[in-house]
Amino acid sequence: MLLLCPSCRVPHKSEAMSQTHRIILFSLWTLISGYAEDRVRDLMSRYPLIDGHNDLALQLRKLYNNRLNHINVNNMSNIATDITRLHAGHVQAQMFAVYVMCGAQDKDAVRLTLEQIDVLRRMCTEYKDFELVTSLRQKIACMLSIEGGHSIDSSLPALRMFYQLGVRSMSLTHTCNTPWAESSSKHHTFYQKQNNSLTSFGKAVVEEMNRLGMIIDLSHTSWGTAEAVLNHSKAPVIFSHSSSYAVCNNDRNVPDRLLKKLKNNRGLIMVNLHTDFISCKKEANISHVADHFDHIKKVIGADSIGIGSDFEGAVRFPKGLQDVSKYPALIGELLRRNWTEQELADILRQNFIRIFDEVEKMRDQLVWERPSEVQISMEEVKNPCRLVLRPPSSSCSSPNRSQLCTLLALVLLLSNLILLQ
Repeated sequence: MLLLCPSCRVPHKSEAMSQTHRIILFSLWTLISGYAEDRVRDLMSRYPLIDGHNDLALQLRKLYNNRLNHINVNNMSNIATDITRLHAGHVQAQMFAVYVMCGAQDKDAVRLTLEQIDVLRRMCTEYKDFELVTSLRQKIACMLSIEGGHSIDSSLPALRMFYQLGVRSMSLTHTCNTPWAESSSKHHTFYQKQNNSLTSFGKAVVEEMNRLGMIIDLSHTSWGTAEAVLNHSKAPVIFSHSSSYAVCNNDRNVPDRLLKKLKNNRGLIMVNLHTDFISCKKEANISHVADHFDHIKKVIGADSIGIGSDFEGAVRFPKGLQDVSKYPALIGELLRRNWTEQELADILRQNFIRIFDEVEKMRDQLVWERPSEVQISMEEVKNPCRLVLRPPSSSCSSPNRSQLCTLLALVLLLSNLILLQ
């Protein structure tokens, strides 16, 4: 036998067979992997994703001070979201969050909210791949959602005007309580609640959102507020970016008892991908995310689940799910766990479309109801910057004016005494 090199030896027959087996196994793995990727691609092309929460507007504010003219949203490598990767991730509709910091409560939250709506409306009209919608269309649909009820400054007229500007969802709190609803976070100390997670004004907010056809979002609310809203709302509600408390015991996640109430409400939980809410650790992987989907499906079924990534709002994401182009990897993992194509079509988009339709059907049923004129009391708001407009009066009936009148009377009396002397 001719050897190509003196030091080479002829492989033993068993070694040759082992190499053959490895080649066959690798070929089969490549074939199966390619088939799985093709299956995911086909599925997501037929059922493109509707994602319930993305904080791109927050990053536009922080990084660029909302100067859209100076950036290209098609490619932004320093963040997790851009148009190119939205297409790669088969995202057909994105609920973009309009978020302002809780520190703006009782100050300029309404102005900041309007500015964030403005930058999203500009982005969604200036880029041809986007379409600003208040229902679902064909391009990458931009839908607007206010994150945190402090943005309405306890004003139902402000809520109605945000709806007129295209906002179709609002979470009742963020990391701060409002005068009328309670947050899951204890980070801020103002408006502490004492056994009253949803006040009478809070119920008026829920009723007005039902009347408008605005989706109520319970992510960030306390469990008490969430339960109160689930008991009061006439329309289905959502948790736009929350995960399972049974899998990761973070208070931002939803316990099984509330999941069951959500099922009775015909609502939707859209699983958050933030690592801290997935593994309760600093690291996570796609398998950990899939565990949340599996558990929630076991408790309330696949028809109550969606995806609410929280890209651009959170800082850590599971390995393999670092940006908006990676959604197919998650769908592939669920396929490997024997989720059916119908179940995946539901979590990708069908469940959200059902919620949207049912919320608007309730709006249509309430069409004859007049806009609510409920006002929150000054005692509940406790905001010294809140001006109350009253018609001018020549009488001394109001307390402040009465004091002025008393002071004036004393001055006149003293003047008369001086004159008499």
